[in-house]
Amino acid sequence: MSTVTGIERVVVETDRGRVRGVVEGGAVSFRGIPYAASPVGELRFAPPRSHPGWTDVRDAAQAGPSVPQAASRLEKVQGKRVPDWNEDGSLTANVFAPRRAPADGAARPVLVWWHGGGFTSGSGGWDWYDGARLAALGDIVVVTANYRVGPLGYLYLPHIGAANLGAQDQAAVLRWVQDNIASFGGDPRTVTVGGQSAGAYSSLMLALDPATNGSVTRVLLQSGPFGLRPQDPHQAAENAAAYLRLLGVPDGTDTAKALRALSAEQLLDAYGRLSAQLAVPGNAAPPMYPVLGAPGLPRTRQQALAGGALEGKPLLIGTTRDEATAFTAFDPRVQNLTAVQTGSLFRDGSLEIADHHAAGGNTTYVYQFDHAPAEDPYGLGATHCAELPFLFHTFDAYPDSPLLAGAGAGAGAVDAQRALGHAFATAVAEFVATGTAGDWLPYAPATTARIRHFG
Repeated sequence: MSTVTGIERVVVETDRGRVRGVVEGGAVSFRGIPYAASPVGELRFAPPRSHPGWTDVRDAAQAGPSVPQAASRLEKVQGKRVPDWNEDGSLTANVFAPRRAPADGAARPVLVWWHGGGFTSGSGGWDWYDGARLAALGDIVVVTANYRVGPLGYLYLPHIGAANLGAQDQAAVLRWVQDNIASFGGDPRTVTVGGQSAGAYSSLMLALDPATNGSVTRVLLQSGPFGLRPQDPHQAAENAAAYLRLLGVPDGTDTAKALRALSAEQLLDAYGRLSAQLAVPGNAAPPMYPVLGAPGLPRTRQQALAGGALEGKPLLIGTTRDEATAFTAFDPRVQNLTAVQTGSLFRDGSLEIADHHAAGGNTTYVYQFDHAPAEDPYGLGATHCAELPFLFHTFDAYPDSPLLAGAGAGAGAVDAQRALGHAFATAVAEFVATGTAGDWLPYAPATTARIRHFG
């Protein structure tokens, strides 16, 4: 450990070179560590490749850029973000460990946590998902990471090597964790995969896929859109063909070469136009998302569960009370679908997974997050993403978000908010650390009384 201008630094060895993190309170944070080579040039629309490495100590105080993306459709709920994407250098991971972890020789449980964003936006490096406080609270190691989204991550053109590239990025992160996390004080034999929304969907894919199942010890699923069926390869191919037409890529050309010659801005613009063409009120599916039969998703969830792919892995799964208001509150055409979509897209599938897992005698915990903002002019209630600032204790990262509106009205409201966050984060951290959740009764199939409510 060294001190530079009053800031404590910690250097750790990885398989590609040394990185220098920064001590922040009770944790040490390493941000923007490449887990794969930049997906540019010939590596655009290709599976992730090993990073060539570096010789000097790499500064890891700042997160790397986001992957190319347009603004999130949930900006009205979570708050606006200044675009920070750059294709070059975007495949990075962030590691948050208890302050003493890299040096004390202990092997701590690991949480690899994936951001949401509808497979179209998001970044593991955003301050919304800063894992430092969660790592310190639970004496665990937290990893977040970027994965390719939108057309760069889920364009389905298998003949050029483009098929579930975002999922392949996530698998590469798990391999990186297996090879490197011990240097940060983590235990590669005790890895929870978790995430929220598209990140929960991704986590279940990783836990069920035979290629990655062996690296997963426990599973944390927050607000997974499990009512969304994997994309059918024929539909994915049709959407890809429509996308190429919008880009002006004619039939018979070298598709890979043509796509790699375009700018990321052109690729995003055409994706936005495709989204508008395919949009149907009440349909939450993006134009491109994980395709059945492609890498990372060899079979349906139901087939994998029936085959025992999740057996023996403790599961913590839950939803917010009013998931769908995030998508319907600002659109009068679909406001009457709110309760239906909360059930069909989020809750029903989550309970189906929980019922199956618990019926097999597996440790299962189910929660519902009920906290609503003190001021709620849009009627969001406990909407999609509502639990995120509570899990990571990143309240200050949501200054313009309706999720926390009214909390500044008095010290009592702030204290109550922090107390709820502490309770929720402690339960999650204990699950990551032990596979249990203290005095929280495990779930029994179809037993709603065993669902723990936070709020």
